[in-house]
Amino acid sequence: MADDRPLFGELERLTTRLAAAVDLRLRRELGLPLALFEPMSVIASRDICRIHDLAAELGVSSSSASKLVDRLEVRGHCRRLANPAGRRSALLTLTPAGTALLATAERAVDAELADMLGARLSAAKAAELTALLRGLRATLRAPLRGI
Repeated sequence: MADDRPLFGELERLTTRLAAAVDLRLRRELGLPLALFEPMSVIASRDICRIHDLAAELGVSSSSASKLVDRLEVRGHCRRLANPAGRRSALLTLTPAGTALLATAERAVDAELADMLGARLSAAKAAELTALLRGLRATLRAPLRGI
């Protein structure tokens, strides 16, 4: 049986460091916290995005996803539209201002990650690691017990 704690520790420390650097850059350059960049990215990546879809992709509760959307709406970056398939959910879309901000933010994120990882991780290794982590995450999508 493998000792998974060292792997967990390395992943946790790496993601914490990367997230802090990206968050700092987004806040300094655009006044946009990483916590709002991620939901904007998810909304923009889908043809149809509901709160439930956003929550599932981010791995958070529907209540948390709804609060993120509230924050985006207050800033004018997102809006809820009536869902023609049912009144119980709304469709999420970025506003034109949100779309423009996201494009600028994506460039800032790409630049920060290139600064931090580019010289240390080849494109092939990055693709391999991404696929491995995506596959692992897919197996863990079931709701967490006890939460």
